[in-house]
Amino acid sequence: MAPKKKKDIGYMNKYVYDAFLWTFSVLVELFFREVHPRGSWKVPKEGPVLFVCAPHANQFVDPLILMRVVKKETERRIHVLTAEKSMKRKFVGTMAAASGAVPVGRAMDKTRPASGKIYLPDAVNDPLLVRGVGTNFEANDFQVGGSLVLPKVNNVAASAEILEIKGPEEIRLKRPFKGGVAMQQLTGRNDMTEDGIFVNGKSSAIGPAPGYEGTVFQIAPKLNQTEVYDAVHTVLHRGGTIAIFPEGGSHDRTELLPLKAGVAIMSLGTVASKPDCNLKIIPVGMNYFHAHKFRSRAVIEFGNAIEVPVELAQRFQAGERREAIGQMLETIREGLISVTVTAPDYDTLMLIQAVRRLYNPKGTKLPLPRVVELNRRLIQGYNKYKDDPRIVDLKKEVLSYNAQILALGVRDHQVQYARVSGVTCFFLFWYRLVKLCLLSIFVVPGTLMFGLVFLTSKWYSKRKARQALAESNVKVQARDVLATWKLLVAMAVAPLVYTYYVVLITWLYHYNRVFGFLPDGLRKRYLIMAQVMIYPTVTYAALRFGEAALDIFKSLGPLIKMVNPWTGNELAKAQARREKLAERITDIINTLGPEMFDDFHSKRIISDPFTQSPPATPPRQKSKADAEREAPEPVESYDFPASPTSPTSDRNGLHKNESFTDLANQDIFSTRPSTPKKHHSRRPSGGFGQGFQLKPFSTIDGNLDEVSKRIKSGMRSRGHRRSSVEDWHQEEESGATTPRSEASHDELTMSRKER
Repeated sequence: MAPKKKKDIGYMNKYVYDAFLWTFSVLVELFFREVHPRGSWKVPKEGPVLFVCAPHANQFVDPLILMRVVKKETERRIHVLTAEKSMKRKFVGTMAAASGAVPVGRAMDKTRPASGKIYLPDAVNDPLLVRGVGTNFEANDFQVGGSLVLPKVNNVAASAEILEIKGPEEIRLKRPFKGGVAMQQLTGRNDMTEDGIFVNGKSSAIGPAPGYEGTVFQIAPKLNQTEVYDAVHTVLHRGGTIAIFPEGGSHDRTELLPLKAGVAIMSLGTVASKPDCNLKIIPVGMNYFHAHKFRSRAVIEFGNAIEVPVELAQRFQAGERREAIGQMLETIREGLISVTVTAPDYDTLMLIQAVRRLYNPKGTKLPLPRVVELNRRLIQGYNKYKDDPRIVDLKKEVLSYNAQILALGVRDHQVQYARVSGVTCFFLFWYRLVKLCLLSIFVVPGTLMFGLVFLTSKWYSKRKARQALAESNVKVQARDVLATWKLLVAMAVAPLVYTYYVVLITWLYHYNRVFGFLPDGLRKRYLIMAQVMIYPTVTYAALRFGEAALDIFKSLGPLIKMVNPWTGNELAKAQARREKLAERITDIINTLGPEMFDDFHSKRIISDPFTQSPPATPPRQKSKADAEREAPEPVESYDFPASPTSPTSDRNGLHKNESFTDLANQDIFSTRPSTPKKHHSRRPSGGFGQGFQLKPFSTIDGNLDEVSKRIKSGMRSRGHRRSSVEDWHQEEESGATTPRSEASHDELTMSRKER
């Protein structure tokens, strides 16, 4: 019997892919309340595409969401680069392999403790030299291209690549360890800055601290990724799509991790081996709002396509690898920054979100893409002006306001209840309480039935988070694995729970007709089929009604505080403080915004709520009947431009998630540009038969009176030309023709035929 042929790396069966994606899309839709794609029109419909995604905030959920969005928007299937460690998991690995995933080995997944300790003998003059105590660097575990990994401090572990092995106790690094923490670990000294620079410079002491023997360490091997690169090149050369998360692994940090060189090597290698492949790199921002929480929201933003310069690929192939890779990585990093919201730390991110809420004092509900764009611009402004005295003082005031509402036990959007009178709050409280009780009728049965699944998934996901945190060098709280394991556990436990209920009710019916609640004579097959349909329906109803019930329940607390005279007064003070703070934030943004963004006024995300100038009243538009009365011939013979908001506008070219009436239609937020209306003008001809043409309306700037004047003028000139033609016919009948008039007659006849 002939041996079974081994499948190629990244082999994809499109039917299995679609079935897998449909199954998990149901779970994604249940877990997330909203997933909004933005900029999906930028994804090419054909040709090789390399999706570069960041931040990697949801371990196995990120690829699922990306695959779902791309399949729905462009009908394209993606080969996702997946960690080899994940591919070895039984369930996850099987599903990933069936969907065409490409396994990638990671050196950090294969780190192991090494014997002995290491230190820097001359950290000031030669930080590349590492010396060991009780080590054997000539063992097989150590190799050029591998890495030395230091112990984690604050969940961060420094590492450096090995350049040369000089002996059993001496190694030379390719680049030195970075950061003050790493220098303290390797020298036992504390006379350096946070960046690892010694305070006294070259005059500092040379060796480690007296009596310091070094630090324990781990060794990471060098991996050969040739097969992976070849598989990626093959897929892209065939016009396929690849998705990669260049940070290397999932994390829950607020900033982007350093990008791995693999994404640059793949893109440069693809173009170098086939310069005419027309490879497009699409940066993708995975922007979540509480990514690990159930029924959260996400915005998947696609950036502008990045093309790989052929000259850069040729330099890469010619041996200038380091320069070419560095330049390509910087280009990709800039593309990712344009579609992600990154902050230096968690406190800064919380500050920016608080400012964003205060910058919208009217309480207008913004679409998710606008929220993401506003956060991004606020972070850019904060990073530029964070040392400005106005920003420093404003930061203190915002943090103080947050502390005040936290002490009151309310959220920022609930402070608005202070505007409502106590009597109104009293009746509103009882109205919502009754509404909550009615919703509970639909929520409680499903909650009791599915509660075991919720508890099990939450417990197991936290357990996996602790395990991932212990194994990772970059995670803060390992929240990036929570959503993944909640979904996986729910997939496994939910069918078991439903099966248990079906068996239990069927047995009770056989034993005592479910305590006499069900009549005799029911066939068990129909009873089982009814349960199979009822249980998921009850659970889904509990989910949908539970969302509304939870929102109502959260609103009861502030209403109670408003009815209470003491706490109501505190809420009123918080509301007054909020209004002053919002006005102050708006003034600062209006002052500094134009200095940073050239399009601040023309494309501002939120209109100034404190402006006193009333909106301009648009001129009255003339009706079709008015135009018919003024025109010398029926207006149906002309192509009048349709207004974007008129019923005759062409909306078929719009994306399914958008409309012209949506706030997200602004050109910096819309997912695709509007389709221009095509006007079919008459074919131009010479002589008297040539029709007039209207000038572009864009120069009129919305003045419809000017439009009307130009139309009348065009009609009038056309009437004069027709009068001259009629006079010419009279002259022709009398025989008074000239060579010029005969030529004009030929042109007129031709014009009429063409028309």
